Amino acid sequence: MEKIPNLRHLVAFIAVVKHGSINKASESIFLSQPAITQALAKIEKQLKTALFERKTDGMSLTKEGEIFRFRVERALDILSQAIKRSYHLDKKTASTQTASLFAVTTTQLTALVAVSEAQNYSAAGRNIGISQSSLYRACKDLEDYLGSVLFEKTSLGVSPSKTAQNLSRDVKLAFNEIYQGIADINANNNISSGSIIVGSLPLARTCILPQAINQFTEQYPDFNVSVVDGIYEDLLDHLRRGEVDIIVGALRFPVPSYDVHQETLFFTSNVILARKNHPLSLKKTPITLDDLCEYGWVISRTNTPGRTMFEQIFQRKDHTLPIQIIEASSQMLVREILMGSDKLTMLPKHQVHRELSDQLFDIIDYDTEQNKRAIGITIRKSWQGTTPQEAFISTIRQIGLSLTDLLEK
Repeated sequence: MEKIPNLRHLVAFIAVVKHGSINKASESIFLSQPAITQALAKIEKQLKTALFERKTDGMSLTKEGEIFRFRVERALDILSQAIKRSYHLDKKTASTQTASLFAVTTTQLTALVAVSEAQNYSAAGRNIGISQSSLYRACKDLEDYLGSVLFEKTSLGVSPSKTAQNLSRDVKLAFNEIYQGIADINANNNISSGSIIVGSLPLARTCILPQAINQFTEQYPDFNVSVVDGIYEDLLDHLRRGEVDIIVGALRFPVPSYDVHQETLFFTSNVILARKNHPLSLKKTPITLDDLCEYGWVISRTNTPGRTMFEQIFQRKDHTLPIQIIEASSQMLVREILMGSDKLTMLPKHQVHRELSDQLFDIIDYDTEQNKRAIGITIRKSWQGTTPQEAFISTIRQIGLSLTDLLEK
């Protein structure tokens, strides 16, 4: 991954953008003109592109400079607000100094994130390639500036305070903006670089994501797609921390957090499934809840939407639940259990489209239409994807439309 440019260099870059000249920028941020000139040169060298057009009447942004400005301003705004909140959270009154991005360094913020994640100075130092003593000093300097304790010693290492956790989350969001700015510039120069980290829920793993990844990588062969499987609560936490860019799968209502946005792609109906030629699929008379309770069930864990919908089938008619319930979320495991027994399951129809096409399963004729689910994408409200990232999401939307047509047949 690209190295984050020096934070003070980024502040200098925005000052030149704002004032249109190094001379005026120097006066506004109290940094010498040679220092600003050197800062811009280092950023341009790292990005391998010119950010400004130098003219006799001042400096104006190139196209690449405008792309980078958008991302840097977003990043610095996130950091500025985060640092101010860190002061406020700990009610620092001993000093009257104003929270300033010039008072913190990229090294300090990188150290904060590393120690917050590893919860151990030695491991964190190895992860980012600096000595334990340098890491400790960087964290201590940041603590002194904020006037608050960021880490407390525990028997297993160190534990980040609430301030450290919140600031670390915002630092990662800000650094992601810089990474995206670099990727945007590369995309503008027809260099396919960057990545997207996709949180995958069970209802997206069998048809939506495989198709999307195959189609997308044909267009962007050098772009890295990383898929993270997990339960919803964990993926949502990763999304809000900037560790995941997008979640694909079943949506939650009401929306689970103020800072995320959900987009529905299509609705899918649950169906009751059994192996081919199951006794219930051969039954000539209407199937009842008593019939369903005669068999064991393989269902998702308690407190998941799928489990709730399963239980509602019986609860709506004040019927007891089946006695034998096996909890499993792996579709491969569920499939093998069903094919080797008379057990039943309930899954969205789109999720088992291939198994139904291959005639591995029968749909049991019992009405579950009240159990429709919204399938879609979840992103952070403030997230602005790069060109390739937006292309990936567009691919998912197109697949969602095709599945809508398929499921309506």
